[in-house]
Amino acid sequence: MVVDFSFKINKKTFTLKVKKLTTLIDQSSGLMFKKNSPPLLFIFKKPKRIGIHSLFCKKFIAVWFLKEKIIDIKLIKPNKFLIKPKNKFDRLLEVPSNNPQFKKILNFIDEA
Repeated sequence: MVVDFSFKINKKTFTLKVKKLTTLIDQSSGLMFKKNSPPLLFIFKKPKRIGIHSLFCKKFIAVWFLKEKIIDIKLIKPNKFLIKPKNKFDRLLEVPSNNPQFKKILNFIDEA
C-alpha cells in the first residue's frame, strides 16, 4: 500500500509517497535487489532495537522513529553487515538514492 508520509528534520517538512510494510514477509527483503523502489516504511507493533544491513542494496537513507520523533538518521552505503540505531524504534523509513527527495534529505542530514 502506497501512502503519503510526512516528517520533519530541523524544522523542514518532507512528504514522501511510501510503501508501508507491516508483515515480516513484506519487511524481509526491504530494498535488496531493487533497482527502482519507492521509499519503504517499516511499521512494527512494539518498539525494538534491531539491526539492518545493506547487502545487495544501493545507497539509501535510513530514518528511525519512535512515534513521531526521529531517533536516528544515517546515510547507508552498500554492503554493510550491521547498522543499528541509537535507541528503540517503532518505524523505519528507507529512502533509496533513486528517489527525487534523496538529495534534499541528505542536505539536511549534513546540517543536523
